[in-house]
Amino acid sequence: MKKITFILFLFFWICSFGQTKSAITPESIQTSFTVWLDYQEKNIILSSDFVALDENSNEITKEVFLNQLAKGEYFPFEIKSVNEINYYQLIKIDPNSDSSIKASIAEKAIEELDHYKMEGTPFPEFNFKDLNGNNITNETFKNKIVVIKCWYIHCPLCIKEFPFVNKLASQYKDRNDIIFISLAEDTPEQLKKFLAKKPLAYAVVPNMKKYMNETLHLNAFPTHFILNKKGEIAKVLLDYKGLELALKKESQK
Repeated sequence: MKKITFILFLFFWICSFGQTKSAITPESIQTSFTVWLDYQEKNIILSSDFVALDENSNEITKEVFLNQLAKGEYFPFEIKSVNEINYYQLIKIDPNSDSSIKASIAEKAIEELDHYKMEGTPFPEFNFKDLNGNNITNETFKNKIVVIKCWYIHCPLCIKEFPFVNKLASQYKDRNDIIFISLAEDTPEQLKKFLAKKPLAYAVVPNMKKYMNETLHLNAFPTHFILNKKGEIAKVLLDYKGLELALKKESQK
């Protein structure tokens, strides 16, 4: 009797699992803004090196893909993932769906498009001192892969990712050609007090608000940069989710 009960339980669990997976359709993720946001957070990383497909499943460039999203007529839908490469397709937004979905997609696409256009350009001139008094310049970056985290103390998302970025820095601690630097808006006094309670395994450069706003033109935090050994921007990411994969790719070149 127990065996039959277990088999029935296993059967219904498998069926339930299959229904949950199949329930993720272009229609289902447009039922509300909350549902869409959850899907986007879990499945879509526009900063990654994905394969872009138009609405007819033809491959297009990432720039064209982002431009189409920026118009507010499409949303990105994950088709599959192969060898850490995602396949995203343009899907027409249902005109009856929550207007917030359309607005959020367009806003994010415009931001990601700006970041994508920064790839391959030299990182702006840099000459500042970190909290330990070490001078950091563009020469410091020479022949190094550089991971830069831009943040400030009162940014909840910036702080929430501390454990992840600390772990990432630890993974590459034996790589002399990879360095981790953070640019913070706050004063040295504020940072020292804060970091005593919440350590960050990056070199921390204080008083960077003007540089980040006027030179890097940032309007979202946290923002991460990965620079290649030529001092060029290899990748710009809005959170840590794509950071590990992007750094792994750059570190293997």
